[in-house]
Amino acid sequence: MRRGKHFTPKLGVPSVPGMKILLIGAAGLIGAAVHKTLTDRGHDVLTVGRSSGELRFDVTDPERVGALYAAAGPVDAVVSAAGDVPFKPLADLTADDFRAGFAGKVLSQVELVRQGLAHVKGSFTLITGVLAREPIVSGSVASLANGAVEAFVRAAAVEIAPLRVNAVSPTVVTEALDAYGDFFPGMPPVDLAAVAQAYVRSVEGPLTGQVFIP
Repeated sequence: MRRGKHFTPKLGVPSVPGMKILLIGAAGLIGAAVHKTLTDRGHDVLTVGRSSGELRFDVTDPERVGALYAAAGPVDAVVSAAGDVPFKPLADLTADDFRAGFAGKVLSQVELVRQGLAHVKGSFTLITGVLAREPIVSGSVASLANGAVEAFVRAAAVEIAPLRVNAVSPTVVTEALDAYGDFFPGMPPVDLAAVAQAYVRSVEGPLTGQVFIP
């Protein structure tokens, strides 16, 4: 952690140094909530996206991941809130669909960790999702990708210490029920605020190799 900006010691917010954090997917619903929460806690958050953010990089391209780290400079933590996968019935999925989902959510986040080892001082927080443990119709690519990311987190944690790596695995968020609720029948939603707190737990806490379920 770098010295300088400090948290305000009130309302239960710890008085520890603020961190420089690279946030991928800050423009999304979850990313925006994570951005606000981490910023409110005194962190210096650098936003990254394909078409928005302070840094514009497509992290599905390994070469662009390297360029991102070169542009950002040393950071204390990397937080990912982005990952694209196709949703189709299994009979309609092609080999290219599975490759796209694996590249969009698994390899992109693996590269953030692999290439980030020389640039990150503290931790990585990746995103998975409920479909790793609660499959739905048309979600086989997402289930595969989420499960792969979670397995990678557990394996990478063994090798990269003292750096830490965790994942956050939310279900459908309350704020998106109108758009996506029908795809998750019977699954209790979770508020964005709870998802953001799971990211705080990963970034500021001591644990590694964990999958946090808000």
